[in-house]
Amino acid sequence: MPHNPSRVELRPLTLADQDEFCTLVRASAELHSPWMQLPTTAAEFQDWMHRFSDGTTQGFLIRVQETGEVAGMVNINSIIRGRYQGASLGYAAFAPSAGRGYMTEGLTVALRHAFDDLRLHRLEANIQPGNRASLAVVQRLGFRYEGLSPAYLYIDGAWRDHERWSITAPSPWKPDPSLPRV
Repeated sequence: MPHNPSRVELRPLTLADQDEFCTLVRASAELHSPWMQLPTTAAEFQDWMHRFSDGTTQGFLIRVQETGEVAGMVNINSIIRGRYQGASLGYAAFAPSAGRGYMTEGLTVALRHAFDDLRLHRLEANIQPGNRASLAVVQRLGFRYEGLSPAYLYIDGAWRDHERWSITAPSPWKPDPSLPRV
């Protein structure tokens, strides 16, 4: 993946980000509904942060370099090694800076991290069919449509269908040592 200068940077999400994160989630309720549910209170945030404790999920804030403002978040979820070498991608823009291209740039940086640093081979993004903004982002980034997964994730009180999109590491790719040789 060519390295282009970006207006954003990834910063690991930490417990210290709680107040800023929850404030941005509350300000973005209309943008996120009904597509996803993120923590809006300190207690919810602290519970949510447990997902990052075992190393199979990494969470990042997408910060605008010039201002330090948080434009969005991205998670590399459920990292699987062995013969799979993949993960799923979860992401959300925050309303105050939505629509300015920061998420596309932030996800470009996240893909570079996943493929170059984590040495993953495949990433999936699972998106509800009506979420046009999110679908446009993965299309811009070169993800391929793989099909519909009925009743895939439980969101907002119901099992929701999701479109499955994927992207694989560009060649040449340096495998993680956990990839079996045969």
